[in-house]
Amino acid sequence: MDDTKKTYYHLPGLFEFYEFYKVFLPLFRKHREYFYDWCEIGSIYGAPADCLWGGGRVGFGDADPSEVSDLMKEYSVPARLTFSNLLLGEEHLSDRKCNRLCEMFERNGSVRNGIIIASDILLEYIRARYPGFYFVSSTTKVITDPVLFISELSRDEFEYAVPDFRLNRMIPESDIVPPSLRGKVEFLCNECCSFDCTERRKCYENVSRKSLGEDCRDHVCVNSADGRGYRFSLAMKNPGFIGTEDIQRIYMPAGFSQFKIEGRSLGSAVVFEFLLYYMTKPEHRLKVREEIYLDSSLDLF
Repeated sequence: MDDTKKTYYHLPGLFEFYEFYKVFLPLFRKHREYFYDWCEIGSIYGAPADCLWGGGRVGFGDADPSEVSDLMKEYSVPARLTFSNLLLGEEHLSDRKCNRLCEMFERNGSVRNGIIIASDILLEYIRARYPGFYFVSSTTKVITDPVLFISELSRDEFEYAVPDFRLNRMIPESDIVPPSLRGKVEFLCNECCSFDCTERRKCYENVSRKSLGEDCRDHVCVNSADGRGYRFSLAMKNPGFIGTEDIQRIYMPAGFSQFKIEGRSLGSAVVFEFLLYYMTKPEHRLKVREEIYLDSSLDLF
């Protein structure tokens, strides 16, 4: 298939689900026929635990960064460091751990790695010191105004920009994004947050404070429907949900090719269900399940 007619998925859990990807990536390479030929892995994103520059979700990834780097290099999959903390100041830029990650991942084999970023202070710092990265404007900015999003998308610093999920339907339906910029739009497909949530920015700021080591209470979502946490079945009912049929029928024909799957804070078994749904041909899902679940080295729960 022509690469210009492909979709690129950006998958969660670079450090969080390293053990899972150690099993999944070889399967994806060896049995490419199990998976849709119109999709590829655009990147795997995440951040280690206790990552000062981290944001979006509280990081719990404990995989060795050097092993993660080697795995991505072996399978030529771009790694994305999730440095989407909203509250960084100049005093945070010298953090040794985060700078070491940049040194390690800036040049990693044949593919170019990226950074998901929300702070302009951090953006300028990394651009000056680690020019090998490309940058993704984070959805944690919560840009819900389409005009403001077009302005963000037009910034030369960013190779991609992720709008708030509430713009998911409006963007292809309104034709507001010029064709020349559509390849830069990266849609968040499977968000479960209430479409009417008014505190999404506060939630992300709470995570940013925790990443900075501040002693603060968890953000309590006032829009939580039943307290059960994330459910893919509920996400599918969200007005902003983007399914595989939507991608093929609406987004790809309009020139949109980049799609982000959320799930860093979920278990690897849930993330696996996302990959079965978004990437795996229905007739091969049982085979893929058996290959993954019956691997004796992997604990998905």
